[in-house]
Amino acid sequence: MPNNLLPLVTAELLQPADPRAAAMAGALAAKYPQAARAVLFYGSCLREANLDGLMLDFYLIVSGYRAAYGKSWLARANRLIPPNVFPFEHNGLIAKYAVLSEADFARLCSGRADNVSVWARFAQPSRLLWVADDDARQRAIAAVAQAAPTLLSLARPMSEQGDALSLWKAGFDLTYRAELRAERKGRSLSIVDADPDRYRRFGEAALADGLPPSPDQAALRWRQLQRRGKWLSVVRLAKASFTYAGGIDYLAWKINRHAGTAIVIKPWQRRWPLLGAVTLLPRLFRSGSIR
Repeated sequence: MPNNLLPLVTAELLQPADPRAAAMAGALAAKYPQAARAVLFYGSCLREANLDGLMLDFYLIVSGYRAAYGKSWLARANRLIPPNVFPFEHNGLIAKYAVLSEADFARLCSGRADNVSVWARFAQPSRLLWVADDDARQRAIAAVAQAAPTLLSLARPMSEQGDALSLWKAGFDLTYRAELRAERKGRSLSIVDADPDRYRRFGEAALADGLPPSPDQAALRWRQLQRRGKWLSVVRLAKASFTYAGGIDYLAWKINRHAGTAIVIKPWQRRWPLLGAVTLLPRLFRSGSIR
């Protein structure tokens, strides 16, 4: 069986990143000494030369939620509605990190996922900055290697052209419609345009390996992903009002960016973040973002 994509994914994941981001990944893993398995760095900050003042994005992969949180309600929340998202600061840098178990990370990078959130992100460049051991490294790489084929196989029936770059652009356009994203419209196409050589190489390798079978009713599958993805975005935002320090402000920022509103958080909404979230979320419905 051909395996053209895995070496590309492995080489990209193991490229060095900014030393401050690598140190932050190690400090993040140290917060979960009984559970941490891998830390991945992803997002637009990968391309930035100066990380000061930016919000870095990490995924913390753990052996299990009980190992990470003990008997806390956070373990149940992470299992039922993955991932949990938390803020983190280290040596003057700020970040947010999402927590997934190894099993959930592998599932959500694959075609078995019921939403686009994880595989859409890890089809893009990322760095594996910390691992507990070689087994954790191999598991993380194998999971990430599923992301690009998942996106491309779902995009292929929806694209008018079959070349690699066209499939990538169609796939990212579809995934951006399946979540509530803070980025402005057009961002999905700029992802590929920022590094077309990378996406051509990865796409052609995935096509040469043979993509997973595309769904028989691709349009229906995308409608399901879009409907579920937007609702999950709402639920995760509400959950973040508890797991994320200042989460109600984060929720307002996301809604303002997506719906074009100008929400200002009131003191009582910070004091009772769940009630505050309940009062804010209808703005998304009125904007037409949730259908």
